[in-house]
Amino acid sequence: MGKSLTQKILEKHIVEGEFKAGKEIGIKIDQTLTQDATGTMAYLQFEALCIPKVRTELSVSYIDHNTIQIGFENADDHQYLQTIAAKYGILLSKAGNGICHQVHLERFGKPGKTLLGSDSHTPTGGGLGMIAIGAGGLDVAVAMGGGLFYLTYPKIIKINLIGKLKPWVTAKDIILKILDIFSTKGNVGYVFEFGGAVNSLSVPERATIANMGTECGVTTSIFPSDEITKAFLRAQNREKDWIELKADEDAEYDRIVDINLDEIVPLAACPHSPDNIKTVKELEGIEVNQVCIGSCTNSSYKDLMTLAKILRNKKIHPNVSLIISPGSKQVLENIAKNGALTDILYSGARITDPVCGFCIGNSQSPQTNAISIRTSNRNFFGRSGTKSAQVYLTSVETAVACAITGKITDPRNFEMDYPQIKLSSKFHIDDNMILQPSANDKEVQIYRGPNIGQPPLGSPLSEHILGNVAIKVGDKITTDHIIPAGSKMKYRSNISKYAEFVFELVDNTFYKRAMDNKNKKIANIIVGGLSYGQGSSREHAALCPMFLGVKAVIAKSFERIHTANLINFGIIPLIFKSEADYSNVEVGDQIEISHIKEKLLTNKELTVKNITKNMEFGVNCNLSNRQRNIILAGGLLSYTKSLNR
Repeated sequence: MGKSLTQKILEKHIVEGEFKAGKEIGIKIDQTLTQDATGTMAYLQFEALCIPKVRTELSVSYIDHNTIQIGFENADDHQYLQTIAAKYGILLSKAGNGICHQVHLERFGKPGKTLLGSDSHTPTGGGLGMIAIGAGGLDVAVAMGGGLFYLTYPKIIKINLIGKLKPWVTAKDIILKILDIFSTKGNVGYVFEFGGAVNSLSVPERATIANMGTECGVTTSIFPSDEITKAFLRAQNREKDWIELKADEDAEYDRIVDINLDEIVPLAACPHSPDNIKTVKELEGIEVNQVCIGSCTNSSYKDLMTLAKILRNKKIHPNVSLIISPGSKQVLENIAKNGALTDILYSGARITDPVCGFCIGNSQSPQTNAISIRTSNRNFFGRSGTKSAQVYLTSVETAVACAITGKITDPRNFEMDYPQIKLSSKFHIDDNMILQPSANDKEVQIYRGPNIGQPPLGSPLSEHILGNVAIKVGDKITTDHIIPAGSKMKYRSNISKYAEFVFELVDNTFYKRAMDNKNKKIANIIVGGLSYGQGSSREHAALCPMFLGVKAVIAKSFERIHTANLINFGIIPLIFKSEADYSNVEVGDQIEISHIKEKLLTNKELTVKNITKNMEFGVNCNLSNRQRNIILAGGLLSYTKSLNR
């Protein structure tokens, strides 16, 4: 039996575990990336491991999230990141150089390599034929120190592309169609591997699809490395990094899904979930207030050249604010050199730095009750920074059609030929904003601003947990619901402050209730629904609850990265066995979980006693032996330090 592309790469990197779906494996990580919103804590944790240098082939620290510098906090953290990188052998991509996923695709990604990033959209690298996985910052810190990354050996879904896209239909529409098929839940433990008519898609288009596979909850997505990949790397003056990688013709998959590209039409993800899919034609006529084009999903040279050609000699609608965020300085410089930037500016668009910006809600928040059309990857409630805004996710082509007409418009209605963009055979390259590590690391003094604290350590697991249900939430709770992004992220290295905003979007009384329980030495218990912890890799969605004394989360189901983050910070993830058990628990109920250590060590079922309701129910606790030991130690940092003693 032949092997899939996923199997070929993973098997070259497996150090521990079985080649069997559902079993935990430990893999060697070749490259890591961090971004400043998660990286500051990741490097504080790396320092706590007391390892003198990174031990990966390549580690890059990007500053792309918190670039709005109101107050000293973000600027201080950027200086911390720069000195950390200089001292420990890490490359630093300065603010303004670009969004981590776009820059890594352009300058560092290599087919066949493993990449671990402290950002959930790290699978963008799958567009180059990498096994690229998003994780919490602590997992990345351990990998930078030479430790293995552990995951469940995945089941593999082959997505077989058939036919060819019609004009005005794009790679973004492909991934929106995939979200329509698979939804945002129920895909934990899978990989999307693409085959079939992939040669019609450029690397940036493949990257768009791989990027948003994250929204389905899969471990990663991957495309073959072929002549298209080679041409992209050649244009980046990196042809030496290319190798051919493809699945064997007789490879077997857990599932094969055919997608006929000829049948796809322009699509949109409606509020407030990336899987709430409708055709653009169904939505036509809705008035639009704001259009934001860019983010790590659709900000490549091809995306912005397409935008410029559509906008040429046109003006945007007077009632629309059009925001353009290039993916990298390279993209911005190349469209400036060929004149496309002039066409964009002539239309009345506004250009931002090449940063995450509007995507994470730390700038360009829309007006009250606005309709905002965006090419980014998430439209969760409140993520834009305006709770009452309605955010739709579309392709660049659809977004610019909306900007010109002032209403949701199917781009196929445009009376112009679809712009054909020929990718450059050689990009203008300028890496002057990527700083190399210091040759004299002993002379580097780490800068620490007053907002930077030490990473808190969890306490070893108790034999009994006695606590109160501090909050009960429904299905599809995202990490944005748990801990907000946007302007609050400047406190990401100050956990006691950042913890004040836990569940702010859902219940702004949670923090006071949780602190009252903590001060009384009462544990906090969170109760959740299906797919708890969707979205970002933001480990603060576990770290801040740990600080508030959360000892367990009981949910109907969990998403992969958040499960790992809970375990990494000593919070035990438990799964309801029935809907009735979930329904019978309420906020304020006193909960007891007894003989935890004994039952974890002997792999026996845990029982939850609801003292308030005088009832008991069993819960599932699906942990590997390694994860049990991490929980027992009080978290991954304590566990890893104990191994290095």
